[in-house]
Amino acid sequence: MQLLYHLSNFWPHAVAGLTLFSAGLASAHAILHKRDTRAVVLWIGFIWLLPVLGPALYLMLGVNRVRRKALSLRGAASRLQGTSVPDTAFLPDGQPCLRPEAAHLEQLAQAVGRIVRRPLMPGNAVEPLVNGDAAYPSMLAAIGQARKTIGLATYIFDNDRNGREFVEALRQAQERGVQVRVLIDAAGTHYSVPSIIHLLHQARVRTGRFLPTMAPWRLMTMNLRLHRKIMVVDGSIGFTGGMNLREGNLVAQQPKHPVRDLHFRLEGPVVGQLQEAFASDWVFTTGETLAGSDWFPPLESKGGVLARGIPDGPDEDFEKLSWTFLAALSCARDSVQILTPYFLPDPPLISALNLAALRGVRVEIMLPARSNLPYVDWASRAMWWQILQRGCKIWLCPPPFDHSKLMLVDGQWSLVGSGNWDTRSLQLNFEFNLECYCPGLACALEKIIQSKLQGARQVTKEEVDRRSIPIKLRDGVTRLLDPFL
Repeated sequence: MQLLYHLSNFWPHAVAGLTLFSAGLASAHAILHKRDTRAVVLWIGFIWLLPVLGPALYLMLGVNRVRRKALSLRGAASRLQGTSVPDTAFLPDGQPCLRPEAAHLEQLAQAVGRIVRRPLMPGNAVEPLVNGDAAYPSMLAAIGQARKTIGLATYIFDNDRNGREFVEALRQAQERGVQVRVLIDAAGTHYSVPSIIHLLHQARVRTGRFLPTMAPWRLMTMNLRLHRKIMVVDGSIGFTGGMNLREGNLVAQQPKHPVRDLHFRLEGPVVGQLQEAFASDWVFTTGETLAGSDWFPPLESKGGVLARGIPDGPDEDFEKLSWTFLAALSCARDSVQILTPYFLPDPPLISALNLAALRGVRVEIMLPARSNLPYVDWASRAMWWQILQRGCKIWLCPPPFDHSKLMLVDGQWSLVGSGNWDTRSLQLNFEFNLECYCPGLACALEKIIQSKLQGARQVTKEEVDRRSIPIKLRDGVTRLLDPFL
């Protein structure tokens, strides 16, 4: 009885001590590791105002880095391809070889090379695929012609008519003796019920789920997502861009929730960099190393595009996409065109956009008039005045919702892939983008942008200023939550 009496008197003090210790530890971690001052202040507020729950939320949502064992495929890929890095490719201590009209972008190529530590590969063919109406048939055709390997990574793989068509194509490839590997983000498997995972298992397709969120040891990484969209067939044909596997992307079929998007078909040496990214994600998720000539065959020149893969994520690739944005904006002379579904740039990017406009560069940002995430629209609208007042232009494109991601500089340089202009893509997601130096490709992409601008309306600073006080407060408060969106 005496022991129970002492325990009853002691446990409140123990709980209080544990609460203070956890709050102090979480606060110290936020102060030491968070770079955004707003994020530090908001997290410390949550931690201390919500005892026990605050530190727990920080553990689950605030620790946004993961250590991944580096996979030494970079050198292996070059050896398997049987080629050395060409003289025309950028090396850390060399210079790129660009067309005379793009000579001012040599500094951009040099900067990105030092950021990503990968060579700029010549001899690539890059074909834009508009919406799922063009992308999915091309991807399915490649799967149907596969002879040795297929690697597919995506954020969302819906269990709908389109998804089941992909599962059937993968099943048939598996039965032909093709090695098939499918990697889906764990959160992305829940966008449709039941999940597509069961059908893939029935088809005997080896499938991995990236960072499952329900496992207790994954609590600190539950906010980190695989947002890359990569498919590589036989190590020689690649697909990447912003498109998930969803029926809504088949816009011509008039789905209930149509989504416009861009994807790209690639051939040439840069496909090895896509394969490298997929293989790194696969070994991290499953422990299986993908190597050998079946996965990394010799790659020949297929076109005239200089290209380089830019992996980005909360690991050793942290902030590479953000630095690429900054480098491109600083090198632009004539024009910058940005197409993105979510626009929440951080202060350095806002400053870079404004400085480009002040230097006389035509800076145009194309956004959907209404995205699929209203709260992101509110937060974005709260900062529009910061770039409109310096001369940047914002265009709102009419429905259907446009999920495309694209950046063009001076009609010479293109950046395509999965990354958005928001905190989630730049700090929390694993992304893959591709930079391309080719005026012909940039011209084709500019025509796509112009087609998207048909019916678009330009936003003015006066319009933004005319918002009512309640709307401004709503947008501003939501903007404060940007680190969590």
